[in-house]
Amino acid sequence: MIRIETDDPARPDVHTLLSEHLADMFATSPAESVHALDHSALQHESITFWTAREDGVLLGCGALKVLGVPGEAEIKSMRTSSGARGRGVATLMLNHIVAEARHRGYDRVTLETGTEEYFAPARRLYAKHGFTECAPFADYTLDPNSVFMELPLAPN
Repeated sequence: MIRIETDDPARPDVHTLLSEHLADMFATSPAESVHALDHSALQHESITFWTAREDGVLLGCGALKVLGVPGEAEIKSMRTSSGARGRGVATLMLNHIVAEARHRGYDRVTLETGTEEYFAPARRLYAKHGFTECAPFADYTLDPNSVFMELPLAPN
């Protein structure tokens, strides 16, 4: 059974997964367009970080960052380990994060992802779950290498 729980981004296996994530981001996008956070940035008090594990084995991670705009939060660091791809881990994590945002009373969840073909599966995942493109939010600016998406949340 896959369990999603809050976790420490500095935990060794998580640190490795996040390092792979950052390496892939820099390999596929110009440096100025990489908005992924490293393990230390994910420890900020405005961020809740979760991992998905099965029998203790790390399958993926994701985070929710509270934004400066009341009622808004951003999904950060969604990543599935290479060995767990195709098992629905990203969908489980996304559903968990959205449910938590809804539970906290947020009005909108946002995210930024890339425009390159590498990011097409992520864009399809988010669109499948109701996210639509939007204008840049928070401190982001228009960037030809970024797609900004949002999901309005109805109250429970």
